[in-house]
Amino acid sequence: MGSREVTDWQGKNVTVAGLGVSGIPAAKALHGLGANVTVVNDGDDARAREQAAGLEALGVTVRLGDGATLPEGAELVVTAPGWKPDKPLFMAARAAGVPIWGDVELAWRLRGPDAAPWLCVTGTNGKTTTTRMLASILEAAGLRTAAVGNIGVSLLDAVLGDERYDVLAVELSSYQLHWAPSLRAHSAAVLNLAPDHLDWHGSMEAYAKDKGRVYEGNRVACVYNVADKATEDLVREADVEEGCRAIGFTLGAPAPSQLGVVDGILVDRAFVEDRQKNAQELAEVADVDPPAPHNIANALAAAALARAFGVPPKAVRDGLRAFVPDAHRIAHVADVDGVAYVDDSKATNTHAAQASLAAYGSIVWIAGGLAKGATFDELVAESAERLRGVVLIGADRALIREALARHAPEVPVVDLDRTDTGAMSAAVQEARRLAAEGDTVLLAPACASMDMFVNYNQRGDAFAQAVRELGT
Repeated sequence: MGSREVTDWQGKNVTVAGLGVSGIPAAKALHGLGANVTVVNDGDDARAREQAAGLEALGVTVRLGDGATLPEGAELVVTAPGWKPDKPLFMAARAAGVPIWGDVELAWRLRGPDAAPWLCVTGTNGKTTTTRMLASILEAAGLRTAAVGNIGVSLLDAVLGDERYDVLAVELSSYQLHWAPSLRAHSAAVLNLAPDHLDWHGSMEAYAKDKGRVYEGNRVACVYNVADKATEDLVREADVEEGCRAIGFTLGAPAPSQLGVVDGILVDRAFVEDRQKNAQELAEVADVDPPAPHNIANALAAAALARAFGVPPKAVRDGLRAFVPDAHRIAHVADVDGVAYVDDSKATNTHAAQASLAAYGSIVWIAGGLAKGATFDELVAESAERLRGVVLIGADRALIREALARHAPEVPVVDLDRTDTGAMSAAVQEARRLAAEGDTVLLAPACASMDMFVNYNQRGDAFAQAVRELGT
């Protein structure tokens, strides 16, 4: 089944687990290759029935409301990345000796013989920004590329479509890596590691191990974060190809085989002649938007992967200058009465919120939502001296309130006992009351949004709308 020849799929019985952004393309692709495809899905709502009807019209079998039972005769299971490894379907597959692949594994196996190499990015935070920065740099070098994987173009579409690529910038989640055992990247980066999705992985060790899979079999460079030793440990543990190098990135001055920052300049001491003595200027800190510390780290990681692929220094600078950040990532919404209002709704965990809080000196912090099993003591302790006030919203706000009481008892806290969508407007009003000229009101919730909003985008939009109403 590992061969990429189309004929190998003729008549193969393949089970696709889950309708959705990865399941439907996988089912269509496999059906198009001649496989007998059965899609199983836990849900049986109106949307699932509509999706099922579209697949059944093609000749795909769909079983709604029964994602637990392995179809008879299944020879392979292809799963949506979010399905947990302990689901009964997978236990049955393992017991029957049936392999389980994710959509990334499927895309990897279906590549043609002259397929574009993959430059892969993972980490707890910054994946999307770094991957999009990387694609921007590669484009500035004149390369045909796309940001794919967990974002942008579907990996299956990129692999099976008519578009020809020179190289792909691939964002990978820990879920996707868990189900991608044979992936072998040209080069890869783990940006950082912090507790996240532990309910899915079962432990921090298992989560780190899945992240570390991205380094397996790397050919040219394993890029790690000098400030996060756990990422370097993963490089040491990885089984890579002969000659593959460990390349660090740091916000300080770089040692040999590192990229870093000197006097406001991003410099490369890894991909240069005589790296003991020489460094190559790549870009200025001012070329990075926004120039917050964690975003400069993202830029350095993207630059490292691009340089590993042979991209010239000028393309790094031009690509970073051309890059436009996504909405809800440290987005400056407005200044009202000398107070800056910043939307970082994408900070859905404590690690992301900590990076966001570190970018400002005097903050009124709006936080709260679904904690996903996180604890907040470290975040609050590290950020306490920057906090002028805190406004709490959302289902798990008490966890943050208790951490504030322990580590920042002098900071005024407004606890809004609300989880309705209108609570954001009230939160912004309270933040305005707490803020003084020169402060930053920062939405960096450190929590998921689904207790109050459809997603972090809607949460950020609600914040921005409430800020705009302040100025009217």
